[in-house]
Amino acid sequence: TKTRMVRDMTFDVQNEEHGEKVVTRLGELPDVTVLSASDRIFLLHLGGKIRVEGKYPIRTRNVLSMVYTPGVGRVSRAIAQDKSKVYTFTCKSNSVAVVSDGSAVLGLGNLGPEAALPVMEGKVMLFKELAGIDAWPICVSTQEPDEIVKIVQGIAPGFGGINLEDISAPRCFEIEQKLKQSLDIPVMHDDQHGTAVVLLAALTNALRVTGKQLGQVRIVVNGLGAAGTACCRMLLAAGAAHVLGCDKEGIILCGEAEQLRACRTDLRACFTRDSPKGTLRDALKGADVFIGLSVGNVVTAADLDLMAPDRIVFALANPDPEVSPEIGVTHSAIFATGRSDYPNQINNALAFPGIFRGAIDVQASEINEAMKLAAAQAIAHVIPEGTLSEDYIIPSVFDKAVVPCVARAVAAAARASGVARRRAKADDSPILE
Repeated sequence: TKTRMVRDMTFDVQNEEHGEKVVTRLGELPDVTVLSASDRIFLLHLGGKIRVEGKYPIRTRNVLSMVYTPGVGRVSRAIAQDKSKVYTFTCKSNSVAVVSDGSAVLGLGNLGPEAALPVMEGKVMLFKELAGIDAWPICVSTQEPDEIVKIVQGIAPGFGGINLEDISAPRCFEIEQKLKQSLDIPVMHDDQHGTAVVLLAALTNALRVTGKQLGQVRIVVNGLGAAGTACCRMLLAAGAAHVLGCDKEGIILCGEAEQLRACRTDLRACFTRDSPKGTLRDALKGADVFIGLSVGNVVTAADLDLMAPDRIVFALANPDPEVSPEIGVTHSAIFATGRSDYPNQINNALAFPGIFRGAIDVQASEINEAMKLAAAQAIAHVIPEGTLSEDYIIPSVFDKAVVPCVARAVAAAARASGVARRRAKADDSPILE
């Protein structure tokens, strides 16, 4: 109208608090009324981020009779006579359940299954976008390990794999182990093994850049929850010989069961036997590699200066890393975080799509250590030797070469280790466009 003008304005803000301040200041301007304010993240989530679509349009009675009754009954009888045909005639061959109890949602804590659902929706979007896998968010309303195991066992016939997500330690170890023992499809807790695979890939390339060897370097791992425990196991399986584990109490000594109640005896026994007693600072003296999977701001510049020359620092706590990036970059040869706003992001999305793609393509009965090690090496070698640098030790999640390379390596490792029940295509290529 002549007396009123409505404008739609978009602002880029630093964070939620900054956005609220902008809206408040706009409302304080003379002759200005803020009718509504929307957050683009919340707008993107309206109605959820995923949906189910059929492969064939149902527009005639003939098609309806084939996709549903009576025609589908013939398919059901065929599967009943030979259950292996479920992989041929249903979506099982390309489906993964993403299961969470909401007990460890991102870095936010125990928020429950409802709050976990948008995270699981995002996860299944990555499965589809990166690997062409149809994944389904399953958020359960119990945090009892045996109940979760029973639920997953009950739904397993409809899926080709199980991705456990955002389940707190130590329960996650028990749940994963029981499911691996009882199911004949791949089961993986991504917070453990996805992190470990990508970390090993990044460390492999960091060692290539610095000219050091995995079997010779001294590694300090701070934080022995789900991710830290899995990373220790992965490093040891890959050939690391000198690993010091630390928690908030300091250095974990070999055989100290009370300090590692959440970890298995096999991990305790593998920590360096000549470990000194002391704090994290003591552990860092002369160390070549620091891996942080704990909490923010527990390491200082002075602590890093105690480490060996050409030190490698992976500060992976979120949202705040163990050492600020400004300090980490200037006090290490190679620095990595879990954040996207700095180089060398350690991101699980580099691992889980390709791991499951390769595993379900050959109908693997499990995801074993050999398959995870193969995935780590595949990710590492996506980057050609000549392009490696201090700021480029890990590929981007948008690199189209990552998932096919990982899937082929995982499928080959599954066959070599005897857990594949199906041959891949002649060229070992996964089903990817």
